[in-house]
Amino acid sequence: MTIQTTYTQARAGLASLLDTVTDNREIVIIQRRGREDVAMISADELSGVLETAHLLRSPKNAARLIKSLERVREKGHP
Repeated sequence: MTIQTTYTQARAGLASLLDTVTDNREIVIIQRRGREDVAMISADELSGVLETAHLLRSPKNAARLIKSLERVREKGHP
């Protein structure tokens, strides 16, 4: 789930917002007037996203990973 907030609201409740991001794995979109929005994501979550992107960068490796997932699902695992 994604939470959207304004810069002013984010600044006023920053400590609580940081806890929400890290405790609940939420992504927070901070809207800035006249500027590009910014996403707040936990460092651990970002690391996982970057690792996944790295693993899927190679089409050959991506195909192998997808095949592995399909085999696991065929065996009845979620």
